[in-house]
Amino acid sequence: MTDTTTETTATRWHLAGDWFDVCKCSIPCPCTFAQPPSEGDCDGVLVWHIRDGSYGDVRLDGLNVLMLGSFTGSVWERKHSDPYAAVFLDERADQEQRDALGAIFGGAAGGWPQQFGEIFGAEMRGMDVAPIDVVIDDDLGSWSAEIPGRVSARAEALTGPTTGEGNRVQVHNAPGAEVGPGQVATWGRATTDRADAFGFRWDRSGKSSKHFPFDWSGPD
Repeated sequence: MTDTTTETTATRWHLAGDWFDVCKCSIPCPCTFAQPPSEGDCDGVLVWHIRDGSYGDVRLDGLNVLMLGSFTGSVWERKHSDPYAAVFLDERADQEQRDALGAIFGGAAGGWPQQFGEIFGAEMRGMDVAPIDVVIDDDLGSWSAEIPGRVSARAEALTGPTTGEGNRVQVHNAPGAEVGPGQVATWGRATTDRADAFGFRWDRSGKSSKHFPFDWSGPD
């Protein structure tokens, strides 16, 4: 991945798709409300599925990116410490596509990834190319991602006795939206949350998950 301090490139790009996470926090994750994590620190899996994307003339449709991350404190207040991350790029991407994804998600291509990268300020533990299987129900009933032997993340839409069949628990105008402003969060409950890669290691269920659409462009 490219260091977020690298000078922004001039290549025009656009990505739109689905983002979700599963994390250590209780439901709902306070980070999305710009509050400190439930237990003071957090770690989890973050997944991007690109439905429509381009970096200059390089098409990125259908590719996936997955990140493992951890930190202590309040990210949105920039009162956090020990931010770490590791990134997996879709093995289906050719070299041009990998370079494009690296420029965008590493922050060198500008836009929201650069802004969030500057806020989070993660120390990178590593990057790898891997098979990333992502499944997202059209009705947002569930979402999942799998890297065999290394990461498994699955969640089901949050529901309860007053939700109404097929309805989704959502938040508009979240003050700490990880994908940037203007998108709607759909809340879920993690049924699987496992990681064993780059020093990140956990195995749990029943904690917070959420889905956001994302729509980014750059380098502006």
